Amino acid sequence: MKKKLVILNNEKVFYDNSGFYCDNLDLKVVPEGLNNFFDVCYIVRRSKKKGKQKINLENIKIASNIFKFIYFVYKTFSNKNTSYLIISITPYTFISFLILFLFRKKIFTYLWSSGHEEWKHIIGGWSVWIYHTMYSIVTSCSEVIVCNERLIKKKSHVISISRLDSEWFQNHKEPSIDKLRLLYVGRMSSEKGIFKFLEMLDEIKLNYEFSIVGNPIGQKVNNKNIKLLGYISDSRSLIEVYDNHNILVLPSYTEGYPYVIDESLSRKRPVIIFEDISYLVQNKKGIFISQRNTDSFLKTAKYIIENYAEVQKNMEKNNLPTKESMLKQISNIINN
Repeated sequence: MKKKLVILNNEKVFYDNSGFYCDNLDLKVVPEGLNNFFDVCYIVRRSKKKGKQKINLENIKIASNIFKFIYFVYKTFSNKNTSYLIISITPYTFISFLILFLFRKKIFTYLWSSGHEEWKHIIGGWSVWIYHTMYSIVTSCSEVIVCNERLIKKKSHVISISRLDSEWFQNHKEPSIDKLRLLYVGRMSSEKGIFKFLEMLDEIKLNYEFSIVGNPIGQKVNNKNIKLLGYISDSRSLIEVYDNHNILVLPSYTEGYPYVIDESLSRKRPVIIFEDISYLVQNKKGIFISQRNTDSFLKTAKYIIENYAEVQKNMEKNNLPTKESMLKQISNIINN
């Protein structure tokens, strides 16, 4: 019999007769994958909007408010051998943590991004102390799993996160390098730096293309070189998008370790990031650092295009993690 695991997350999930849906692929992959190792119960918040990702998991509890969320957590206490995995620290998961701690439950906390920096960019610098208070309490009283050791100072379990399966490493396509064919895959939000990058693109006079994969940005784009491809959830379609471009751009101000970097590297497409997140390079080949200005960005992009064959050859040295290895790492930590 599988051990019981309750996963708590601030993610909003929609439900109708056809099943459960969310927008964040990351928060579909982890509970689905861990259900192969555990009997998973997933406690989330209610969404009124149907997301693009169908969650293939039966035991999902959707709370319409914090009181219902806590009620669902309390209902799991009947099984004394249950472990709890909190994904990211928010007011909902923090209050849940306090109750779990009070009842002496076995708690794991999974951090895949810097909440300090996200709160600063989304809410404002004044709010960081609120997050830090929650962060300090939760991380000091639980076992912490992180995708990057810079996310925490105390001893923790560092894992290599990934959404890659065998399909990502097969049937590579030769790139078209006649011009810059830039790609961005991710949320359209301020901490991702995408709005500042769009302003930079307006200064570029070259012949280029820039495609955005993600939800609509809610504002009109007047630049004829920019294509809005919308949200793409199917991995095969996403692979095709990477193959049709020659450089992935990740303009974020803060990241834990984004899946899109390894997705691009698996398709032998180089990545440009900015100095704010230079720590993401680690020992991986094919990631280039630019200053956050047009001249530096164009210089970096030009170097990549002019040396593309050599860059791709160097990228073959990468040993990229897979979704299977990530889920195995998490399950081993929880089981030990």
